[in-house]
Amino acid sequence: MADNSVTVVGNVTRDPEIRYTQGGAAKASFSVAVGRRWQNRQTNEWEEQTSFFNIVCWREMAENVAESIAKGMRVVVTGRLEQRSWETDNGEKRSVVEVVADEIGPSLRWATAQVNKNDRRDGGGGGGGGGSRPSPAPAPSGGGSSYDDFGEEPF
Repeated sequence: MADNSVTVVGNVTRDPEIRYTQGGAAKASFSVAVGRRWQNRQTNEWEEQTSFFNIVCWREMAENVAESIAKGMRVVVTGRLEQRSWETDNGEKRSVVEVVADEIGPSLRWATAQVNKNDRRDGGGGGGGGGSRPSPAPAPSGGGSSYDDFGEEPF
């Protein structure tokens, strides 16, 4: 099975925009600029290249991102690449490749952060809250171990 995972570390270029689907699911999108700098060995001049990546996140993460991330912040995003295609009102075909985020956090290389744990929401996937420990996650199939095997929580 092919693995499609990517990590992007860069600066947020626009505040996250949050929208809701008809079913009520939150979707946040923003972009990240990733700069690369190197010295040209022939001219000894420094050269730069900047790439821009569209980031998409869903549900509770989307709401957390909308409250926590702002233009100019340096972030670390892990997720998968996904291509999306559509047709404009004029009949033109368009396509974009986006990073669908699994995790987003501030880069702590040149900054500090304060983490506030949210109360657990229905549907799982959030952090525990209310002072009680969440139920242990079921062990993954195939003999893998869960966090509970080590007496730990994921957060």
